Amino acid sequence: MSIGSGRTTLASVAASAGVSVATVSKVLNGRRDVAPATRSLVESLLREHGYVPRSSRRERAEASATVEMWVDELCAYSTEIIKGTIEAGSESGVAVVVTNSPTVTGSATSWARDLVAAGRRAMITLTSGPTSIQLAALSKARLPVVVIDPLNLPETSATSVGSTNFAGGLAAAKHLLGLGHRRIAYLGGPATSSTNQARMHGYRAAMEAAGVPVLPEYVRAEGFCYPHGVKAGAALLDLHPAPTAIFAAGDESALGAIQAARARGLRIPEDLSVVGFDDTELATMTSPQLTTVRQPLREMGAVALRTSLRLAAGEKVEYRHVELATELVVRGSTLAAV
Repeated sequence: MSIGSGRTTLASVAASAGVSVATVSKVLNGRRDVAPATRSLVESLLREHGYVPRSSRRERAEASATVEMWVDELCAYSTEIIKGTIEAGSESGVAVVVTNSPTVTGSATSWARDLVAAGRRAMITLTSGPTSIQLAALSKARLPVVVIDPLNLPETSATSVGSTNFAGGLAAAKHLLGLGHRRIAYLGGPATSSTNQARMHGYRAAMEAAGVPVLPEYVRAEGFCYPHGVKAGAALLDLHPAPTAIFAAGDESALGAIQAARARGLRIPEDLSVVGFDDTELATMTSPQLTTVRQPLREMGAVALRTSLRLAAGEKVEYRHVELATELVVRGSTLAAV
């Protein structure tokens, strides 16, 4: 009664048992209108050859389903978001696979199909999203995409999660203005970054509302990382007159600006007040601790994960872009202007 090599099917089990496919199906479905001896024989053959019903195969596939997460670079900011994403995935019974944003070679359609075949249910990207061609391929493969804190404004078809960057920039500048500072510089991220633009507009809005002019040389677009802060901070502090306060669009760039200030013999905050953005763990690891705008980084990751699973399940989401609230956290890096 050997079924032979190859994948076990209902037909092969039926042929080996000498019964119809319908009879084997009845046994699988627990029907009672099958003779006991026949039922015993069919069940024995099913166990012997490890037949797995299609429903069970789907359940196993769902149990091993994963969410792909693209990350441009690992830093304190991205690590917090990754933690929130993984924690939410664990709560939902879904694994999160974190990879560096790859360069897709060959057909975008084949690439998207390979992701689905590997068990991916959705994709989350951090800081940069797929190209329009990749988005189209992912959509065709029914693999939803959620972009976190996009560097560039996402297409209308892409769902994104971010924070209230404008409000955060507004709060940071108002804090420095409230301390009596008037020569306030903005050390921003890439000029084309939508998050940078929103934070800069918030800064400008606060300055204009206070009747304080924004000098062109006080606004610099460099990047969000530490080396960018060192470079741009040095350029700002070499101006005449130099700013008495700097609002940096990221915690890392804020720490870079502090390093540039110390290299010039300036004290923080007595000679220069500095405000960052993100509130990563770095903000409390420096001395003095950094005044910064807190983004709910872990919650952003969790919202992205839950949203991606809803999209994968065919559910509709209320909004294509979700913004979580920011909050100014005052610490020791800011002081009243002399």
